[in-house]
Amino acid sequence: MSVQQPVASDHQLARLLQIGVVLEEVVEARAAKHANVADLDDGVRAFLREAAAESATHRERLDELVGTLEAETIPFDDVKTLVEQQYEADQDFDGVLYDQLCNEETAYKFYDDLIGAVEQSEAEFGVDRDRLLTVLREIRADEEAGVEAVTELMEERE
Repeated sequence: MSVQQPVASDHQLARLLQIGVVLEEVVEARAAKHANVADLDDGVRAFLREAAAESATHRERLDELVGTLEAETIPFDDVKTLVEQQYEADQDFDGVLYDQLCNEETAYKFYDDLIGAVEQSEAEFGVDRDRLLTVLREIRADEEAGVEAVTELMEERE
């Protein structure tokens, strides 16, 4: 399934939105885990906690859209456990920020591509197109702001 082509059906849209849900689950779990690293300063810790909360909000908004399409999502606890097993949060300070930057950039690119695929589509969806695009654009803007915020944090610490 690709976001390089126009979205052709509710089924395809639901699957792409579910990819967004999983992406947000991964970002949320990793940011929350990184926020507990002992040697982080309070500013970075607060940023990571805010990023985790923002991802949870994004996930809920995407879940709502998927619900309109009557599709199931992957439970957050299942993904969180897998993420915790795969990634260690005891990285050095720069590693935590670099990881968060990669997460924010990946999410931004995904939403940017998904918006393009929806805009190119002529399909009728079970969710209002304007509502769908508004939600996706707001989430993309949050991810863009996240990229900028992480970049600023990294520059402050150089």
